[in-house]
Amino acid sequence: MYEMLRQSELFSGMDEDEIKGCLNCGKAKITSYKKGEMVFLQTDTPDRLTVLLEGSVVVGSDSSDGRRSIVAAFDKPGELFGEVFVFLNGKTYGQYAQASADSKVLNIPKSFLYHTCGQNCRRHAKLISNMLSLLAHKAYSLNRHLQVLSCATLRQKIAMALLNSVPRGELTAKGINREKLADYLNAARPSVSRELMRMQKDGLIKISGKNIIIEKEKLRGIF
Repeated sequence: MYEMLRQSELFSGMDEDEIKGCLNCGKAKITSYKKGEMVFLQTDTPDRLTVLLEGSVVVGSDSSDGRRSIVAAFDKPGELFGEVFVFLNGKTYGQYAQASADSKVLNIPKSFLYHTCGQNCRRHAKLISNMLSLLAHKAYSLNRHLQVLSCATLRQKIAMALLNSVPRGELTAKGINREKLADYLNAARPSVSRELMRMQKDGLIKISGKNIIIEKEKLRGIF
Protein backbone atom coordinates (compact mmCIF):
# COMPACT_ATOMS: atom_id res chain seq x y z
CA MET A 1 0.00 0.00 0.00
CA TYR A 2 2.76 2.45 0.90
CA GLU A 3 4.54 1.95 -2.41
CA MET A 4 1.27 2.69 -4.20
CA LEU A 5 0.62 5.79 -2.07
CA ARG A 6 4.07 7.12 -2.99
CA GLN A 7 2.72 7.39 -6.55
CA SER A 8 -0.24 9.46 -5.35
CA GLU A 9 0.03 13.22 -5.77
CA LEU A 10 -1.14 13.64 -2.18
CA PHE A 11 2.03 11.94 -0.91
CA SER A 12 4.38 13.24 -3.60
CA GLY A 13 7.97 13.63 -2.41
CA MET A 14 7.42 11.53 0.72
CA ASP A 15 9.10 8.23 1.61
CA GLU A 16 7.40 5.24 3.22
CA ASP A 17 8.28 6.28 6.79
CA GLU A 18 6.86 9.77 6.23
CA ILE A 19 3.65 8.35 4.78
CA LYS A 20 3.30 5.94 7.72
CA GLY A 21 3.89 8.82 10.11
CA CYS A 22 1.17 10.94 8.50
CA LEU A 23 -1.37 8.13 8.50
CA ASN A 24 -0.65 7.23 12.12
CA CYS A 25 -0.63 10.85 13.32
CA GLY A 26 -3.79 11.63 11.38
CA LYS A 27 -5.57 8.48 12.61
CA ALA A 28 -6.34 7.47 9.03
CA LYS A 29 -8.43 4.36 8.47
CA ILE A 30 -9.00 1.97 5.58
CA THR A 31 -12.59 0.98 4.76
CA SER A 32 -13.68 -1.77 2.37
CA TYR A 33 -16.80 -1.42 0.20
CA LYS A 34 -18.67 -4.01 -1.83
CA LYS A 35 -19.77 -3.15 -5.35
CA GLY A 36 -22.84 -0.91 -5.10
CA GLU A 37 -22.17 0.26 -1.53
CA MET A 38 -22.14 3.99 -0.84
CA VAL A 39 -18.85 5.57 0.25
CA PHE A 40 -20.73 8.73 1.20
CA LEU A 41 -24.22 10.14 0.59
CA GLN A 42 -25.23 13.57 -0.66
CA THR A 43 -26.54 14.37 2.81
CA ASP A 44 -23.40 13.22 4.68
CA THR A 45 -21.10 15.73 6.36
CA PRO A 46 -17.74 16.02 4.54
CA ASP A 47 -15.47 15.28 7.49
CA ARG A 48 -12.73 13.21 5.81
CA LEU A 49 -10.46 13.09 2.80
CA THR A 50 -11.05 9.95 0.72
CA VAL A 51 -8.29 8.26 -1.29
CA LEU A 52 -8.95 5.26 -3.53
CA LEU A 53 -6.68 2.30 -2.79
CA GLU A 54 -8.32 -0.49 -4.78
CA GLY A 55 -11.31 -0.90 -7.10
CA SER A 56 -13.32 1.96 -8.58
CA VAL A 57 -15.73 4.65 -7.41
CA VAL A 58 -18.22 6.89 -9.21
CA VAL A 59 -19.32 10.31 -7.97
CA GLY A 60 -22.73 11.60 -8.98
CA SER A 61 -25.87 13.40 -7.91
CA ASP A 62 -29.60 12.75 -7.74
CA SER A 63 -32.08 15.19 -9.27
CA SER A 64 -35.39 16.10 -7.66
CA ASP A 65 -37.21 13.68 -9.99
CA GLY A 66 -34.99 10.76 -8.98
CA ARG A 67 -32.63 10.68 -11.95
CA ARG A 68 -28.98 9.91 -11.28
CA SER A 69 -26.16 11.69 -13.06
CA ILE A 70 -22.55 10.47 -12.96
CA VAL A 71 -20.17 13.39 -12.54
CA ALA A 72 -16.85 11.55 -12.41
CA ALA A 73 -15.36 8.06 -12.18
CA PHE A 74 -12.17 7.04 -10.36
CA ASP A 75 -10.28 3.79 -10.90
CA LYS A 76 -6.62 4.65 -10.34
CA PRO A 77 -5.04 3.80 -6.96
CA GLY A 78 -4.06 6.97 -5.11
CA GLU A 79 -6.78 9.16 -6.67
CA LEU A 80 -8.71 11.52 -4.41
CA PHE A 81 -12.45 12.01 -4.75
CA GLY A 82 -14.88 14.35 -3.00
CA GLU A 83 -11.98 16.42 -1.68
CA VAL A 84 -13.41 19.75 -2.84
CA PHE A 85 -16.38 19.40 -0.48
CA VAL A 86 -14.04 18.86 2.46
CA PHE A 87 -12.68 22.40 2.06
CA LEU A 88 -15.90 24.19 1.13
CA ASN A 89 -17.04 24.13 4.76
CA GLY A 90 -20.49 23.06 3.64
CA LYS A 91 -22.78 20.95 5.81
CA THR A 92 -23.23 18.22 3.17
CA TYR A 93 -21.40 16.77 0.17
CA GLY A 94 -24.14 17.60 -2.32
CA GLN A 95 -23.03 14.55 -4.32
CA TYR A 96 -22.71 10.86 -3.56
CA ALA A 97 -19.83 8.41 -4.03
CA GLN A 98 -20.57 4.77 -4.79
CA ALA A 99 -18.27 1.79 -5.24
CA SER A 100 -18.63 0.54 -8.82
CA ALA A 101 -16.49 -2.50 -7.93
CA ASP A 102 -15.26 -4.04 -4.69
CA SER A 103 -13.03 -1.25 -3.34
CA LYS A 104 -10.82 -0.09 -0.51
CA VAL A 105 -10.70 3.58 0.50
CA LEU A 106 -8.27 5.41 2.76
CA ASN A 107 -10.03 7.95 5.02
CA ILE A 108 -8.00 10.84 6.46
CA PRO A 109 -9.84 13.03 9.01
CA LYS A 110 -10.47 16.57 7.80
CA SER A 111 -9.02 18.08 11.00
CA PHE A 112 -5.56 16.70 10.16
CA LEU A 113 -5.40 18.86 7.04
CA TYR A 114 -6.17 22.17 8.70
CA HIS A 115 -3.10 22.45 10.93
CA THR A 116 0.29 20.89 11.51
CA CYS A 117 0.83 18.76 14.58
CA GLY A 118 2.52 20.04 17.72
CA GLN A 119 5.86 18.59 16.64
CA ASN A 120 5.79 20.77 13.51
CA CYS A 121 6.99 17.78 11.48
CA ARG A 122 8.07 18.12 7.85
CA ARG A 123 5.84 15.27 6.66
CA HIS A 124 2.67 16.96 7.89
CA ALA A 125 3.58 20.28 6.27
CA LYS A 126 4.44 18.43 3.03
CA LEU A 127 1.06 16.69 3.00
CA ILE A 128 -0.76 20.02 3.37
CA SER A 129 1.41 21.58 0.64
CA ASN A 130 0.59 18.66 -1.69
CA MET A 131 -3.11 19.07 -0.95
CA LEU A 132 -2.98 22.76 -1.92
CA SER A 133 -1.19 21.85 -5.14
CA LEU A 134 -3.84 19.23 -5.93
CA LEU A 135 -6.67 21.71 -5.44
CA ALA A 136 -4.89 24.27 -7.64
CA HIS A 137 -4.43 21.73 -10.45
CA LYS A 138 -8.07 20.67 -10.16
CA ALA A 139 -9.20 24.29 -10.48
CA TYR A 140 -6.98 24.66 -13.55
CA SER A 141 -8.39 21.47 -15.11
CA LEU A 142 -11.96 22.62 -14.48
CA ASN A 143 -11.18 25.95 -16.15
CA ARG A 144 -9.84 24.13 -19.23
CA HIS A 145 -12.94 21.92 -19.25
CA LEU A 146 -15.17 25.00 -19.22
CA GLN A 147 -13.20 26.40 -22.15
CA VAL A 148 -13.87 23.19 -24.09
CA LEU A 149 -17.59 23.18 -23.29
CA SER A 150 -17.91 26.85 -24.27
CA CYS A 151 -16.84 26.09 -27.86
CA ALA A 152 -19.59 26.75 -30.40
CA THR A 153 -19.47 23.48 -32.37
CA LEU A 154 -18.79 19.82 -31.61
CA ARG A 155 -15.77 19.91 -33.92
CA GLN A 156 -14.30 22.79 -31.96
CA LYS A 157 -14.94 20.98 -28.67
CA ILE A 158 -13.18 17.84 -29.92
CA ALA A 159 -10.31 19.88 -31.34
CA MET A 160 -9.70 21.75 -28.09
CA ALA A 161 -10.00 18.57 -26.01
CA LEU A 162 -7.41 16.86 -28.22
CA LEU A 163 -5.07 19.85 -28.17
CA ASN A 164 -5.28 19.95 -24.38
CA SER A 165 -4.59 16.23 -24.04
CA VAL A 166 -1.41 16.13 -26.14
CA PRO A 167 1.83 16.84 -24.20
CA ARG A 168 3.97 19.76 -25.37
CA GLY A 169 6.15 18.80 -28.31
CA GLU A 170 4.13 15.69 -29.18
CA LEU A 171 1.45 14.98 -31.77
CA THR A 172 -0.37 11.94 -30.38
CA ALA A 173 -3.32 11.81 -27.98
CA LYS A 174 -2.95 8.34 -26.45
CA GLY A 175 -5.54 5.94 -25.07
CA ILE A 176 -8.60 7.82 -26.31
CA ASN A 177 -11.83 6.23 -25.08
CA ARG A 178 -14.69 7.54 -27.22
CA GLU A 179 -17.27 6.94 -24.52
CA LYS A 180 -15.28 8.94 -21.98
CA LEU A 181 -14.58 11.62 -24.58
CA ALA A 182 -18.31 11.90 -25.26
CA ASP A 183 -19.01 12.22 -21.52
CA TYR A 184 -16.29 14.85 -21.19
CA LEU A 185 -17.80 16.85 -24.06
CA ASN A 186 -21.36 16.32 -22.80
CA ALA A 187 -22.24 14.93 -26.24
CA ALA A 188 -23.80 11.74 -27.62
CA ARG A 189 -21.24 9.03 -28.36
CA PRO A 190 -22.49 8.39 -31.95
CA SER A 191 -22.20 12.11 -32.71
CA VAL A 192 -18.64 12.20 -31.40
CA SER A 193 -17.68 9.09 -33.40
CA ARG A 194 -19.15 10.54 -36.61
CA GLU A 195 -17.38 13.85 -36.12
CA LEU A 196 -14.05 12.12 -35.46
CA MET A 197 -14.42 10.25 -38.75
CA ARG A 198 -15.23 13.50 -40.58
CA MET A 199 -12.19 15.17 -39.02
CA GLN A 200 -10.01 12.28 -40.17
CA LYS A 201 -11.44 12.56 -43.68
CA ASP A 202 -10.67 16.29 -43.67
CA GLY A 203 -7.04 15.61 -42.73
CA LEU A 204 -7.24 17.13 -39.25
CA ILE A 205 -6.49 13.92 -37.36
CA LYS A 206 -5.48 10.31 -37.96
CA ILE A 207 -7.09 7.60 -35.84
CA SER A 208 -4.87 4.64 -35.00
CA GLY A 209 -6.57 2.25 -32.57
CA LYS A 210 -6.99 4.15 -29.29
CA ASN A 211 -4.48 6.79 -30.33
CA ILE A 212 -5.21 9.92 -32.34
CA ILE A 213 -2.44 11.69 -34.25
CA ILE A 214 -3.31 15.35 -34.62
CA GLU A 215 -2.37 18.16 -36.99
CA LYS A 216 -1.93 20.92 -34.42
CA GLU A 217 -1.90 23.90 -36.76
CA LYS A 218 -4.92 22.63 -38.69
CA LEU A 219 -6.84 22.03 -35.46
CA ARG A 220 -5.98 25.51 -34.18
CA GLY A 221 -7.28 26.91 -37.46
CA ILE A 222 -10.78 25.66 -36.61
CA PHE A 223 -11.26 28.37 -33.99
